[in-house]
Amino acid sequence: MTALATTLAATSGRNVIGTVLVATAVLTGQLSIGWSNDLVDRDRDRAAGRSDKPVATGALTERMVRVACSGAAVACVPLSLASGWRAGLCHLVGVAGGWAYNLGLKRTLLSWLPYAMSFALLGAFLSLGLPGHPAPHWWVLAGAALLGVGAHFLNVVPDVEADLAAGILGLPQRLGADHARTVGAVLLAAAAAIVTLGPGSPPPWALAGLTVAVALVVTAATTGRGAGSRLPFLLALATAAVTVALLIGRGSDLG
Repeated sequence: MTALATTLAATSGRNVIGTVLVATAVLTGQLSIGWSNDLVDRDRDRAAGRSDKPVATGALTERMVRVACSGAAVACVPLSLASGWRAGLCHLVGVAGGWAYNLGLKRTLLSWLPYAMSFALLGAFLSLGLPGHPAPHWWVLAGAALLGVGAHFLNVVPDVEADLAAGILGLPQRLGADHARTVGAVLLAAAAAIVTLGPGSPPPWALAGLTVAVALVVTAATTGRGAGSRLPFLLALATAAVTVALLIGRGSDLG
């Protein structure tokens, strides 16, 4: 997320200082979300034997992570507002959406909502922080929201059974792994299509990018069905990268 936001900021008209402010604002927001998730899920991660979670394994103390998480969240506020109050407010609400997901929404039918909101608000943050504070195009918001929700669906596919056993009943978990994989792939394809076709008549290179994105999501929907496979999510990340590249190439700015 940080790398993609920084790239978009650098190519949409921000100067070096503005790009650094975007990078640090998004980085601190993402760190606070990730660390809070590790704290909230520490007991479940221990029970599941997650060796990739340092809080669960004891490699990091809970106090240390709480301090780091709090510091990142506090730093995110001025770094976000440095792009202007409109842009900053959008980013902070998006970060709050990530926290809301960690603190309970991931267990409900509204598990997709923080992803839709936070990804769309990231686009608004990047646009409103430009000189003149231009409003983001509708296709930026729609494409980003679909991208976020699609990634959410594919991200949970490897862990559906474990999530259900732990009482995490988000929308993709309730649909089941196969349906979640298919819905996620369709949403990502729709995101790529909107970013490609929304701004107007697409050039040949944009259509080629859309073709690649569709091929990736078809592969994500039809492969990686083994227990614990991360292939669908890795393909989702590749599709996200293609979609962001299309977004960068479809306009000199995001507003």
